[in-house]
Amino acid sequence: MALIKSISGIRGTIGGKTSENLTPLDVVKFAAAFGTWLKKKKGNTKIVIGRDARPSGEMVNSLVVATLQGLGIDVVDLGLSTTPTVELAVPEEKAAGGIIITASHNPVQWNALKLLNEKGEFISGKDGEEMLRIAEKEEFDFAPVTKLGKYEKKDDYIQKHIDRILRLALVDVAAVQSKGFTVVVDAVNSTGGIAVPMLLKAMGVTVKEMYCEPTGHFPHNPEPLPENLTDICREIKNGKYDLGIVVDPDVDRLALICEDGTPFGEEYTLVTVADYILKSGKKKKGNTVSNLSSTRALRDVTEKAGGEYFAAAVGEVNVVNMMKECAAVIGGEGNGGVIYPELHYGRDALVGIALFLTQLAKSGMSVSRLRASYPNYIISKNKIELTPDINVDKVLELVKKKYKKQPVNTIDGVKIEFDKEWVHLRKSNTEPIIRIYAESDMEVKAENLAKKIIADIKEIIAEKSLA
Repeated sequence: MALIKSISGIRGTIGGKTSENLTPLDVVKFAAAFGTWLKKKKGNTKIVIGRDARPSGEMVNSLVVATLQGLGIDVVDLGLSTTPTVELAVPEEKAAGGIIITASHNPVQWNALKLLNEKGEFISGKDGEEMLRIAEKEEFDFAPVTKLGKYEKKDDYIQKHIDRILRLALVDVAAVQSKGFTVVVDAVNSTGGIAVPMLLKAMGVTVKEMYCEPTGHFPHNPEPLPENLTDICREIKNGKYDLGIVVDPDVDRLALICEDGTPFGEEYTLVTVADYILKSGKKKKGNTVSNLSSTRALRDVTEKAGGEYFAAAVGEVNVVNMMKECAAVIGGEGNGGVIYPELHYGRDALVGIALFLTQLAKSGMSVSRLRASYPNYIISKNKIELTPDINVDKVLELVKKKYKKQPVNTIDGVKIEFDKEWVHLRKSNTEPIIRIYAESDMEVKAENLAKKIIADIKEIIAEKSLA
């Protein structure tokens, strides 16, 4: 895999001499391109930055700060922070944009620059393409020595973020406090170890901290999937806790653990928060959005509440755009990403925690009982590797044609619905691979559906000339 340059930023590994290496030169080049683009577009010369705790963060942070100052841009540095905190800080500071230094759920050797517009939202595809063009052409606009940018450090934004969450109408601190919850937190030794305990204590929750020292030395794979969460599950089984909370290094993904030590399911973080929002809203109905690869359970709870569900292409910026179009009251992605527009348009584990705890307190249920109250679906994730000479777009077109009698969505690959089952096919942008996601109410049925589609693809390739 080569260094990943996308419309939303740049990502790669630190150190070594591989094609996926993110070098100091790369950091300077892309920070300079982003700063130059913002100056041309906005004329505003202030950018907010923040980082997660991974060991390379301080080095990358220094390079970004110096580069922006060299462009004549003022920098507000939040230091150790979270992705949603930086997103909130950008409009608060009236800045032209923001840079989050984080590789999110990727392992410790990775780092990245995530790029935000003046609203604190990820930049659009069109804007990202212009930024990449500036980087490629090195059309940088550095400032004279008399007009270098200023630097300011602000370390109070996590508290500001928490304060804003606690003021939300649907966050009921008193209800949570009255339950006397005891919660264990796994923050993979990143900035969630600062933010999550602060929030929980402010809500009257007793906190047991696991891996909450922001050293950046991840004790396990930082992606909050069940196979990586054995330590917290064991702790809960051996103790007396009401809930387990897991966040990724930059705190935009939220995974929950039931009181019996079983995973709640990342797909169901958004489902349960949405259910609470939909039932609590002043309006008679509310709309919701998730991406095409997320569970059908969100659609079920939305329609049950009298609202309408909308599907977006994969990617946070696509979900946000769809949420704005349909005036969604809640949305996000099935990877534990909750987007609550009352606060801001970005995935935010902290607001997800506050809303979930309120839902839990008011339901009077245990976490496992709350989970059992929702429709149960299982997603099977697969892929089929093709030879480079095969035309993947043609394959997808022929699959779509084969299932033309079924409801089909083609805004992002091909998604085919079969009653309450579905399969979603997406091609990789970097490899001759088709990723295949299938969902049903039983694991074996989801796997069989995926196998059926894989067999169809192989049959299509055998019958047609697709090079």
